[in-house]
Amino acid sequence: MAHIWLRAEQRDNEKRVGLTPEGAKSLIARGMHVTVEESPTRVIPLEPYMQAGCDVADFASWPSAPSDAVIFGLKELPEDGTPLTHKHILFGHAYKGQASGRILLERFRAGGGTLFDLESLVDETGRRVAAFGYWAGYAGAAVSVMAWISQQTGDICGPVSAYENKDTLLADLNARLADIGDTRPNSIVIGAKGRVGSGASDLLAALGCNVTPWDIEETAHGGPFPEILAHDIFVNSIFAREGTPVFVPHDALTAQRQLSVIGDVACDPDSAFNPIPIYDRATSWSAPVLRVAQAPVLDVMAIDNLPSLLPLESSEDYAAQLLPTLQTVGDLSGPVWTRALAEFQKHITML
Repeated sequence: MAHIWLRAEQRDNEKRVGLTPEGAKSLIARGMHVTVEESPTRVIPLEPYMQAGCDVADFASWPSAPSDAVIFGLKELPEDGTPLTHKHILFGHAYKGQASGRILLERFRAGGGTLFDLESLVDETGRRVAAFGYWAGYAGAAVSVMAWISQQTGDICGPVSAYENKDTLLADLNARLADIGDTRPNSIVIGAKGRVGSGASDLLAALGCNVTPWDIEETAHGGPFPEILAHDIFVNSIFAREGTPVFVPHDALTAQRQLSVIGDVACDPDSAFNPIPIYDRATSWSAPVLRVAQAPVLDVMAIDNLPSLLPLESSEDYAAQLLPTLQTVGDLSGPVWTRALAEFQKHITML
């Protein structure tokens, strides 16, 4: 009998979850065993999981879970260096040359465990079976607008926190915009046809901002891209991979430009393929932007867990997308799982 162990997220400001009580109930109906850890932050409380028939485990007790349990969480594990012995489903961020990714893979190799990276759960066309992209784009564009608003009064964007839902987020942004008058930022979204770009474009349009939608057709020539510098806000929705062009090079810092905010929703600053190499680290909820130029100012927003700004909607959306795949976790010989396993094994052999 397959056993899914839903671990509590241990990262600050992470309230999301990849399995809802309704989803857990459907797994149990298929004969699976579901254990849910207690969590002080999960956006969905524990009681509905218990009513669905899930067992309950202590917070962060997954290291002592039965050896056959598949440990399921979203964000990274605590970086304590311990060997990893279980099968894990999570966003590992380990396959693009990231230094932290190599450390994670070393832990799997040391413990004999297996990583089924959520980024590698793909269909026969290579498209992810589930993604937070839409809400990452939506929230990333929102924080980028907050940064632009702060600049209009000579400030830098202050701390951000989760919203109850997207309506409260929009109401807050509209109120902030009203405080500075009728001006709206001119924006460009690269990757506008994808999930991330669609979310970013929808948020900006909902605020009455002009949006220039770019995708592969506009970037295929490889650059340079002076058009980006002619906008107030640039939202990058393209995930770094080999062959991704540089969108904002170092000389843009001193070039004549209108650009004052970059929302790097893809947020891969330590990747060798980073298309925005003017910054070198992710930003945070407490310090949402990194100021990389002063005259004129240029702020980079690179929060790497943006969907957590809207944890309920993003969790429900993602969990619904992922559920059909989780329902097959009892047979890891299926095509989605074998593709993810092959990707893991490829990178383990490269260590």
